[in-house]
Amino acid sequence: MKWKQVVNSTLEGVTGYAIKRVRLPPKPLPPLPPRMPDDVIRGPVDPAADRLLREPVFLLASVRSGSTLLRVMLNSHSHLHAPHETHFRRMTVNLPTDPLQQALTALGHTHSDVEHILWDRMLHRELLRSGKKILVEKTPSNVFAWKRISTCWPDARFVYLIRHPLSIATSWHEADPEARPMEEAIPHALRYATYLEEARQKVGGLTVTYERLTTNPEAELRAICDRLSVPWEPGVLRYGDHDHGTFVKGIGDWRDKIQTGTVQPGRALPEPDEVPEEMREMCAKWGYL
Repeated sequence: MKWKQVVNSTLEGVTGYAIKRVRLPPKPLPPLPPRMPDDVIRGPVDPAADRLLREPVFLLASVRSGSTLLRVMLNSHSHLHAPHETHFRRMTVNLPTDPLQQALTALGHTHSDVEHILWDRMLHRELLRSGKKILVEKTPSNVFAWKRISTCWPDARFVYLIRHPLSIATSWHEADPEARPMEEAIPHALRYATYLEEARQKVGGLTVTYERLTTNPEAELRAICDRLSVPWEPGVLRYGDHDHGTFVKGIGDWRDKIQTGTVQPGRALPEPDEVPEEMREMCAKWGYL
């Protein structure tokens, strides 16, 4: 039992009161700027001029599936730059006036074209500053935008990190049991899994499992190096020896493991009869049943 639960249980036994976190409503997202009329999401019209980033790698994974661990391992490779989650696809451009829109149309750009150029420039800048050769971008919400990502960068390469869907749901629930009850955690995990599986089927790539990554990391990392055509470097297993930048909210659980470079096996796999009916199909597709 976690210390907070122990304290709360003791307090309730002595006073009859318990401490509960107030669940504030989520902060609404700001409205998106209006789009240019007849916007079309398409690939680069002139790839040589429109894209600076070549063969970027996108690590697609659900939340609570070990993607931060894999990110820092890959970032420890001398050829791979795997920055913190950039959330680049949340960057939009505002084209508010008719003359501006007319000018962009005359230049052959749609609204989405301009956003793609912005995304590409930002990620390319991060890669240049790292001094490395290949960008690896890991933001879990990218699973919901795999179609646009693969359209923006037709030469993109994909690595998929999967974990037992019930383990994902349980981990997400346990991170905040009151705010994330299991009845919400299960469909939450399934939503990520559904989009991730769709991307696997449509655009392909290399699939890595969290369970194998934490029990035999060298084998999984060698497979990634082979797929990305970079040499194997044992240093990726000593990721605690490398600087991975300033930590951001949401990855504190891995702080000590990243600093020491240790890999601990994940929780034991759920028994087949523990898997809820709505998760069984996905578990079977991923080889867990």
